[in-house]
Parts: sequence; C-alpha cells; structure tokens
Amino acid sequence: MSKPSFPLSRRRFLAGSALLGGSYLVPGLMNSVWAAGSDAPEKTTIRVGFIPLTDCAPVVMASVKGFDKKYGITITPSKEASWAAVQDKLTSGELDAAHVLYGMIYGLQLGVAGPQHDMANLMTLNQNGQAITLSTQLKEAGVTDIAALKKAIDGKPAGTYSFAHTFPTSTHAMWLYYWLANGGIDPFKDVRTLVVPPPQMVMNMKIGNMSGYCVGEPWNQRAISENIGFTAETSQNIWPDHPEKILGTRAAWVKENPNTARALTAAVLEASRWIDASDANRLETAKTIAARAYINTKPETIEGRMLGKYENGLGKTWHDDHAMRFFNEGAVSFPWLSDGMWFLTQQKRWGLLKEEPDYLAVAKQVNRIDIYKEAATAVGNISLPASDMRSSTLIDGKVWDGSNPAQYAASFAIHSGGQK
Repeated sequence: MSKPSFPLSRRRFLAGSALLGGSYLVPGLMNSVWAAGSDAPEKTTIRVGFIPLTDCAPVVMASVKGFDKKYGITITPSKEASWAAVQDKLTSGELDAAHVLYGMIYGLQLGVAGPQHDMANLMTLNQNGQAITLSTQLKEAGVTDIAALKKAIDGKPAGTYSFAHTFPTSTHAMWLYYWLANGGIDPFKDVRTLVVPPPQMVMNMKIGNMSGYCVGEPWNQRAISENIGFTAETSQNIWPDHPEKILGTRAAWVKENPNTARALTAAVLEASRWIDASDANRLETAKTIAARAYINTKPETIEGRMLGKYENGLGKTWHDDHAMRFFNEGAVSFPWLSDGMWFLTQQKRWGLLKEEPDYLAVAKQVNRIDIYKEAATAVGNISLPASDMRSSTLIDGKVWDGSNPAQYAASFAIHSGGQK
C-alpha cells in the first residue's frame, strides 16, 4: 500500500523546508518520511455530517473529487435531517465531524445549545450566502422591506407574526434577530420565533406556518421559484463576508486523532479552493450537490446564487459582490478568533449566555488555528493572515474587530431585556 502524501510534523516540516530553500517537499522525500508512519492518519475513514444546503459543498466535493484520498483518508458524507440531529450525533461520536453551524459549536462549548462539550472548529467552510425570506402574503399586503414590516407588526397584537430560523444558537437566528432589531423590531417581544430544519422551510411557509424565515441556500431561491416568498435581505448585506458554516468536531476527537484532523482539514481546504477557482467548477459543484444524495433539488436553483446572480422575487436582479465564497485565497477558510467571539457577543445580547464569558479565551480554545495552519502548509500556496482578528462593519454601522467584546455586546438598544 502506498503511503499517503500528508506533511511531516510541524517542526520537521519547517526544518525540511529550510533544507530545500523554502520549496515544497518533493514526493520522493515525502514518501521516505512516511515510511516511519509517524504522521499517518490515526483513522482513515471519516464520517462527516452535513445538512442539505449549498454550503455543504466543500465537504461533499472533498469526497467526490478525491481530495480526501490525497491525504490518506476517506470522507463519508452523512446526510442529516436537522441541526439537532447533527448536534446529537456529533457529541455522541456517531459523527467524526460535521458541516455545522458556527454558533452551535460555541453554544456547546459553553453549555448553551445542550450539555457542555469541549468543541473544535477546524476551519470556516464559507462566508455569506444566507437570506431572509418573507411570504408572498406579506408582499401582497405591501410589506416588502423592514420599515413596512415594522409598521405591519406594530399594527397587530404582539406575536401575530411568526419567523423561523434553524436552531437556537444558529447563524440564522443571529442574522434574523440582528435584522429585525436593526429595524426596531424586538425578536423576543414583537414576534414569535420557531425552529424549522432547512429542508422544511419552503413547505412550512407554503402551508402558512410562518411569515418569514432565515436559512441558507437554496431554500431562499426555492421560495422565489415556487412563488411562495421573496428575498427581503441577504445575510451578506447584514455583515459583508460574514462567517457561516464551519468544519466542527469534538476537542477530544482532535486530541485522539490529530493527524486525521489535519488530513481532514487539508482535504476540505483543497476542495474549497477548487470550488472557488472558476465558474466552471462552481457549476460542476452545483450539479453535484443538487443530486438526491445531497440537496435534492434542481441544479439551476443552486447555480445562480453560487455565481452571485441574484433576483429577489420583487423584480430586482443584481450581481452580488459578496455572494457565497468558499476560499478567497484562504481569507474565507481561516478560523478567525474574532469571528467566533462575535457569536458569543450575540448569545450574550439575547440572553442565551447569562454571564459574561472570557471571549478571547473561549475562541482560542475552540478555533484550532494550529491545525488549520498545518493543513494549509500541507495543501500549499495558501496565504495566512498576519493577525488572528479581522475588522468588519455591519448593517447598523457598528464596527466589530474583537477588541472589546463585552462593550460591543452591551451596546445594542434592543437586547434580551427589551429596549434600553
């Protein structure tokens, strides 16, 4: 059996690179090192859960295109019915890793989304590409933006309107709450919120169970295609280039399988780069993940928004400069500490966290930048940022850079205690 071409340990790799004048290790040298077997993956078949969403693409394509084999592992994608199922199977060990909600991993780390488990974020799978859909009934009533929605909500008893997201600590809950609150609507007092698995959003809106929802693609485009809703807001307009899904696992799994964790991260990272390399690759990806085994929809429902071609169901079309990205020269994939900290600020804002956490310490524990950097070295030609923090300006004009998370969390006029 040939040895998998995974890198040497970090220290030995750097020493070897120096001897080679900074060039990449050649296959012959790599194979001679592999003879010792010290960096071979501890586990070669990896069960990775996913939800039928466009942003599961890096996990699926790592398997379909054989990037996993390059690093000595076999990824077995496991289609799951809901985020609750992903959480249960991930924490029980039935899944080795998963395409998972950023906020879920942090919620588990602090015992918010269920029993406390030490978790690990190996890399970010994508930025952008989610949306808030409102019903055709609201459109027919003249409600096509947040200002009209607030007026409609103010004219009815509290809780008349219902809005769905995908999980209590999900990214989608946070985008929905942020958008509503920015428009002067308290998501915990003025409306009802409910949890619905992504593939069930369209059907639940069709039968009138909610007035709006926040979810990933292709379920916003599907609402337009089936004429049951329209896109009121994109998540990238709430936060341009926001973090979305991550490659998550248990901290104990990484400790037991460090070489496997690096191999898995490298395979998915290489798949991410391949997807973003060209429109042709994106179209191939859309066709692949549209299959019944994955998302189970028409490829054209996925293709447009993957290419940045948007329509909102109200007659507007545009090319979105912040459409779903999977790599962007590594800027997407890097597990920025400030990204994880932002979700903690929102969990504190909405009362999911009762006490102020040590934001930076938690992020350093969860976001495995060490594993990511070793995987990036294995893949090669991937830029690494000078800082583990980044700065962003959100829809309300607030700047988030991770420098003072407690102050940021306390700065919102609408929060779990109502208006200040």
